[in-house]
Amino acid sequence: MQAALETTSDEPTARQQAVLDAVLALMVEEGDQLTMSAVARRASCSKETLYKWFGDRDGLLTATVQWQASRVRADNYDRQTLDAVALRKSLKDFAENWLSVITSQTSIALNRVAIGHAASGKSNLGGIVLANGRFAIGERLKPVLEAGRDTGLLSFDDAETAFRTFFGLIGRDVQIRLLLGDALRLSPAEIERDAARAVDQFLALHGRARPAPKA
Repeated sequence: MQAALETTSDEPTARQQAVLDAVLALMVEEGDQLTMSAVARRASCSKETLYKWFGDRDGLLTATVQWQASRVRADNYDRQTLDAVALRKSLKDFAENWLSVITSQTSIALNRVAIGHAASGKSNLGGIVLANGRFAIGERLKPVLEAGRDTGLLSFDDAETAFRTFFGLIGRDVQIRLLLGDALRLSPAEIERDAARAVDQFLALHGRARPAPKA
């Protein structure tokens, strides 16, 4: 059976969002002990509805990962008038969003389950998280980086490599510490500070002044 929400472009309805939030809450509370029956009870809907919307358990997990990852977006910008201020704001907003998401209890629980599944071969959740999380998020930011390069504000040869550099500067060792049980908690002010620092470091590596117009 095919899942009803097959791509990240499909926006879940408010009712479907409530179901996906229920999945995330159950993962925080129960870890890997996630069943369609448990989700139906928590979300106050029938299993038949879940199967109709998401197809099967993997379809439900895919939609859940997509829903969690949708919180990480680059800021809107006009490619034709992109300047250093707008570029920095877009990068900083992305960094803040991503740090807020990965440090949330829901993301920690989801990633722990995905790692366990990848190690045991129980399901394709690890691949689902990679495809709809890390890789999908990268595809959202790369156009911003490429626009910065096209307007002379950034210098790099490969967008994927530049994105990985920025990703590393944002996350540092935060995610692995959280996955291993560190009680690290970042306040909104700390997230904003760390995001700004990552952007400054990235621009120090890849930023350049806009070239002067030709006479």
